[in-house]
Amino acid sequence: MMELQKDSIKLDEDSEKKVVKMLLKLLEDKNGEVQNLAVKCLGPLVSKVKEYQVETIVDSLCTNMLSDKEQLRDISSIGLKTVISELPPASTGSTMTANVCKKITAQLTGAIGKQEDVSVQLEALDILSDMLSRLGGMLYTFHSSILNCLLPQLTSPRLAVRKRAIIALGYLVLTCNGNIFSELMEHLLAELKRNESTSTTRTYIQCIAGISRQAGHRTGEYLEKIIPLVVRYCNVEDDELREYCFQAFESFVRRCPKEIGPHIPSVMGLCLKYITYDPNYNYDNEEEEEEEEMMETENGEDEEQESDDEYSDDDDISWKVRRSAAKCLEAIISTRHDLLQEFYKTLSPVLIGRFKEREENVKADIFCAYISLLKQTLPIQSWLHASDAGGKEEIPLTMLQNQVPNIIKALHKQLKEKSIKSRQGCFSLLTELANVLPGCLADHIPALMPGIIFSLADKSSSSNMRIDTLSFLHVLLCNHQPEVFHPHIKALLPPVVTCIGDPFYKITSEALLVTQQLVKVIRPLDKSCAFDSKPYVKDLFSGTLKRLKAADIDQEVKERAISCMGQIVCNLGDHLGGDLPPTLKIFLERLKNEITRLTTVKALTLIASSPLKIDLRPILGEGVPILASFLRKNQRALKLSTLTALDILIKNYSDSLKPAMVESVLTELPALISENDLHVSQVAIVFLTTLAKVYPSSLSKISGSVLSELFQLVHSPLLQGGALNAIIDFFQALVITKTANMGYAELIKQLTSPIYSSPGGVSVALHKQAYYSVAKCVAALSSACPKEATRIASQFIQDVKNPKSSAAVKMLAFLSLAEMGRTMNLSAQKELKTVILEAFSSPSEEVKSAASYALGNISAGNLKEYLPFMLKEIGSQPKRQYLLLHSLKEVISSSPADGLKPHVEDIWALLFNHCECTEEGTRNVVAECLGKLTLVNPSQLLPRLKKQLSSGSPHARSTVVTAIKFTISDQPQPIDVLLKGCIGDFLKTLQDPDLNVRRVALAMFNSAAHNKPSLIRDMLNTVLPHLYNETKIRRELIREVEMGPFKHTVDDGLDVRKAAFECMYSLLESCLDRLDIYEYLNHVEDGLKDHYDIRMLTFIMLARLSTLCPNAVLQRLERLIEPLRATCSTKVKAGSVKQEFEKQDELKRSAMRAVAALLTIPEVEKSPVMAEFSSQIRANPEMASLYESIQKDSASLPTTESMDMN
Repeated sequence: MMELQKDSIKLDEDSEKKVVKMLLKLLEDKNGEVQNLAVKCLGPLVSKVKEYQVETIVDSLCTNMLSDKEQLRDISSIGLKTVISELPPASTGSTMTANVCKKITAQLTGAIGKQEDVSVQLEALDILSDMLSRLGGMLYTFHSSILNCLLPQLTSPRLAVRKRAIIALGYLVLTCNGNIFSELMEHLLAELKRNESTSTTRTYIQCIAGISRQAGHRTGEYLEKIIPLVVRYCNVEDDELREYCFQAFESFVRRCPKEIGPHIPSVMGLCLKYITYDPNYNYDNEEEEEEEEMMETENGEDEEQESDDEYSDDDDISWKVRRSAAKCLEAIISTRHDLLQEFYKTLSPVLIGRFKEREENVKADIFCAYISLLKQTLPIQSWLHASDAGGKEEIPLTMLQNQVPNIIKALHKQLKEKSIKSRQGCFSLLTELANVLPGCLADHIPALMPGIIFSLADKSSSSNMRIDTLSFLHVLLCNHQPEVFHPHIKALLPPVVTCIGDPFYKITSEALLVTQQLVKVIRPLDKSCAFDSKPYVKDLFSGTLKRLKAADIDQEVKERAISCMGQIVCNLGDHLGGDLPPTLKIFLERLKNEITRLTTVKALTLIASSPLKIDLRPILGEGVPILASFLRKNQRALKLSTLTALDILIKNYSDSLKPAMVESVLTELPALISENDLHVSQVAIVFLTTLAKVYPSSLSKISGSVLSELFQLVHSPLLQGGALNAIIDFFQALVITKTANMGYAELIKQLTSPIYSSPGGVSVALHKQAYYSVAKCVAALSSACPKEATRIASQFIQDVKNPKSSAAVKMLAFLSLAEMGRTMNLSAQKELKTVILEAFSSPSEEVKSAASYALGNISAGNLKEYLPFMLKEIGSQPKRQYLLLHSLKEVISSSPADGLKPHVEDIWALLFNHCECTEEGTRNVVAECLGKLTLVNPSQLLPRLKKQLSSGSPHARSTVVTAIKFTISDQPQPIDVLLKGCIGDFLKTLQDPDLNVRRVALAMFNSAAHNKPSLIRDMLNTVLPHLYNETKIRRELIREVEMGPFKHTVDDGLDVRKAAFECMYSLLESCLDRLDIYEYLNHVEDGLKDHYDIRMLTFIMLARLSTLCPNAVLQRLERLIEPLRATCSTKVKAGSVKQEFEKQDELKRSAMRAVAALLTIPEVEKSPVMAEFSSQIRANPEMASLYESIQKDSASLPTTESMDMN
């Protein structure tokens, strides 16, 4: 039998027959063991034998299923299930599966229809469900007969049969066609309306709920008819029926979010009514409860514990109604973010009132619903909203804040109940609350502490209970001010310290986290505090030390013990006395161990930066060389942490370090400075700067090697941002130390030599970015040595005047003058203006733009002298306008607002003269100047821009709208409030008759949606129709151009459509909750059939939609798949140019990425269209290989979500 599982076995026809016959005979054996083994052999056999043999097996099994012997029936049904699970899936394209399934189905439907014996019916239904769920798509010829056989079973006298029929129907609706689905729904609706008996009505409601769970997107269109019926049955006095009604509501809310929208208020009303439905129990009013509570706990509780699940008479199932209502509420809360305020008004008080629920299971669901509400309230933490928390988010938080006292009142008694489940529920709710509203529990700490201590110290608590309590305590300590805990430390510390000693490692590790936080609370270092921490130091220290010393404990505990002890030494080191040196020695041991070294480095950094000036001399001698050796290791995190630790040590312990120690570190540094890892380089250079300030003498030994690496980095095209600033700081520190062979002149020479030495006109050696870096370094050195600055400035001016200078030298000279001019006054250089203006007519574009940059920056450093000169030039020099306007842009961007204020009027007037310029490039610069200038004085200038909208040519309008785009940034700014008030007027230009104005209006809208969604969120209802309008193809904008013998179509509307789709993509990220996703999908669908550029965009949108709102995409699959399939299977004409092939390849890749994203949606494979398409992909070698390569790509990129199109 085992032989069959190996691949080696091959059977000829004769032996196949024998094996099959034998096995089938064994299945009827008297001995159960033999039967079991025989059944196990069927699985491997199916894939080995020919098709007709499988059919023989199936025939025999089906016949046996109907036999009178119970044992034989059971074993046959197990056999059938085994066979079904082994059949190759549809996508492999084998016909065997289809034929075998058809055979089984025909027999099963017969068995289900005419069987008197219930157990046979049950087995048959089970097997049918199994088959429909795996291979439903292949049985489409049988779908209607399956339906006709299943519907009567819904009225079967046996409930079990009904249940299985419902399950089978659920699998059927996944793959059946529209006609069969509508036949089924019409039948169910008709039966519901007839309402013969409560028992059948229950079944039909369950059935509808089951169907909606499996194929919610198809149920949507029937909801209008279904909901009134379900609402009607909610009011029938039958608890089980009510429970099913709420389960149906829940499945509608989750699976048909759009169609249920209008009914949410009525469903919510019903939930709120029935969540308090408890007819057989009298919740006395609260005041009496308080007095009785003392008495109850003495006598009442023990008897209650016995019958855990049913407190009251066994027939009371009203708790099921309450539970299903709570679950339905949770579904509503988690899907309707937009109703938050409404929830806090109506829902929250009712839920809080139900925290006293007597039934464990129901209480757990009520807690779940409330936690879900809190999670919805959590302000979204993403870069988008960090700068953009407009007033919207505040209201629910304030409403929640006002309800906190009621929540605590309802919960704090339950924290001392015996039931562990309800305590855990309380703690998870409180944890969520403390996260959503940090600080909100400050006034309630006295009420919560007894419960926390009880759960930590209680002997009967399970370990999970303690872990939950500790993690809540950790959140509580992190989110509140230290002072509120000080009165309770005495009671709280002992149980926490006991938990550190707990034998279960998870409890220990949570307790160490809490202890680390407690240390910060007992003695906060950032502010003075009257609380006396001395009495607690001993307990904390000895508890943690025990764990720190142990070598044979869990990795997580080791690390947390190190961190915790680090915190103790950092905050309480001065109370440790003689215990300190031995503890530090343990840290040294942990440094030498590869597993704990990173954590130890971080702990040492903490200790070294402590204001208590802990004495680290006992370990520095041995520790620093170990740290130095870490700089050689490959582990990046270790390198970075070590550099930070060394930096702190050099700053705070310079007198205890010997030169030899410093040297051991120095030799490791040159290797860390390279363009391959800019962040490590940056941290290493920061450390070098510290060294140059603290130990100037040490640098002379390694200056050569470090500097050569540094110069290489400065000349690298990758250098920017933090690393560049670090280099600049280091150079300034170096020059000030006056170390030999590293003076000003030498450094400047090294920096600029590649540019001066390059032969020929253009510098081949360096990238454009490098010029900016070098110029910044030159300026920084000059500001550190002001004596040298004038000389070098004059030298640069001479370089520019010298006709022999290469373009590269001129460019460097201008950029350096620009950087110097920003911080120094260059008015001593008399020739500067003429030199710059001459350069504006230089043949080299690079030199021109460098000169324009220089003029801008020098003016920003000296507004009085240069700005009037610049404005005059702009007015009088039409040819050089573009460059001069760029200079003006630099001035506006880099000058402080107060400096610009006196000149605003002049600049404004000048810019408005140019806003109708025909040249688009110039208009864009004017717009950027206008936008940035508006930020200087928004309250006056914004209304002027608005006025300009109504007057003026299309050119002027487009300039104004683009100017608004430049006032929107992703940081909060004073203009935001004003913008929010008038951005609507600017968005009206989306209806502008001029195509170009509409395009820039879309660009501005996109910028707002991307950088500051709060500006536009509330206007989407009015704006979206115009946005969607721009996604349509306009026939009148498509024209034919004759190019020689060829005719070429040009679509002038393409740019506008592209801009519109880009806006749609941005809205997905920032305003998803405000979109009607179905309307949105209509336009995505059109885009999938549009021009190449648009298709590329919509493919990306589709991939994003699959993760953001999979249900909506599922509902539209049929319509979305077709264009994807068309793209993936297009062929390029044989004689096309190379670009055409590349373009098509890119398109196919992008389409296939969208398909791959669609395939990640849960339950997508149940859609017949998708199943067919994916088997088409597998069958076509070209598509299959493309799909595989995309799977590989996505496996190597962990986050596809963060991809951005801007």
